[in-house]
Amino acid sequence: MTWVTGMTTGLGHAFHLRGFSAIFKPLSAELGFSRAVTSGASGIRSLQFGIMAPLVGGLCDRFGPKWIMLTGLGSMIIGLVLMTRVYSLWAYYVTWGLIMGLGNSLALTIAPDKALTDWFITKRGRALSIRFILIAIVSAVCLPIITWMITTQGWRTSCLIWAGVMGITVPFIWVTIKQKRPEYYGLHTDGLMIGVDTTTKQVRLADAGASNEVDFEEKERTLGQAMKTLAYWMLIVADASGMIVFAGFSIHCIPFITDLGIDPTIAGSLMAMMIFFAIPSSLLSGLIADRTRNEYLRLLLVGAYVFQALGIASFLIYPHTFMLYPLLILLGFGTGAVRPLFIIMRGRYFGRKAYGAIEGTSMTFQTPFSILSPIYAGWVYDTKGSYMTAFTLFALLAAFSAFIMYLARYPRTK
Repeated sequence: MTWVTGMTTGLGHAFHLRGFSAIFKPLSAELGFSRAVTSGASGIRSLQFGIMAPLVGGLCDRFGPKWIMLTGLGSMIIGLVLMTRVYSLWAYYVTWGLIMGLGNSLALTIAPDKALTDWFITKRGRALSIRFILIAIVSAVCLPIITWMITTQGWRTSCLIWAGVMGITVPFIWVTIKQKRPEYYGLHTDGLMIGVDTTTKQVRLADAGASNEVDFEEKERTLGQAMKTLAYWMLIVADASGMIVFAGFSIHCIPFITDLGIDPTIAGSLMAMMIFFAIPSSLLSGLIADRTRNEYLRLLLVGAYVFQALGIASFLIYPHTFMLYPLLILLGFGTGAVRPLFIIMRGRYFGRKAYGAIEGTSMTFQTPFSILSPIYAGWVYDTKGSYMTAFTLFALLAAFSAFIMYLARYPRTK
């Protein structure tokens, strides 16, 4: 399950999320769009994700993640095929923003997070680390290939090829993703067997399902109970602020690098290097989180955001080509730890029962920031001919996220 969700998400993000930076300039040049207008598809994707996230989370809690992921993969494949016939702004927004965005929302985010959160507690950090390491490795390996394909074959043919690549993942999701928690199948969380008999099965399964939660003081909370805690809202604020940095920089990364006079294929490799440096931080953050008490988890995210702020600030202080390396390395290292740590923290802070609804609702509050960030960065470039003003804001927001996470203490039950 961990390996399959990691590989599938990596392939999807390599093209739709990271690869958007590679397709950005060729698509905008052919269709005659400004950078702000081209960025609008990302905003539409974020908007529909914000609308859909609570629904997707609730459906995952009630029915399980398997069919949701399969539906999402189907939507993404259809969208990639339809991209070959895009010649207008409305068709581009509908196809890349809505259809492919819907596929990303259903298949690659909340559903796989919910599956791993249900099946792991004491080893949750390790499981999520493996998933996000695979996402980083697959994205880092695929991004130069995607950039080369777009340069040599064109972005339309590349979309069609990637539709076939995503189709390969469907049978693996079908076989490995389970609809229910492990207790339903007579298993313990974290992959251990439970010894049961026909007369005491329900009691023993319930006891086993709760045992690991006690190890980490993992309190089951409903969505309403979670929303009454200060920690819930502070996690949202920090994540939303950090999402501005991630969304804005990821989409404009390759255009920014090529504006410095670097070849698009080399620019794709440099972005892949940034993704590659997310691998050690994804691994370390998960392993350390498994050995960290709840009240100290937030400090790991403080460190992740500090790395991001330092990376961007280093380029702002000395904006030369060779400073791309500290920028991309520090930003990649910091970014790699953020997503697994947020998943671990929400699981520890609020439990498994309503995890899908809690994550989905949290992501809805982030939506306006995900929408505006790439458009803002594109507008800054269109009006000033440089991304430096946007990058200054990104550095400040990364530092702000670090400060908020320092204050986001574990919600104690009275």
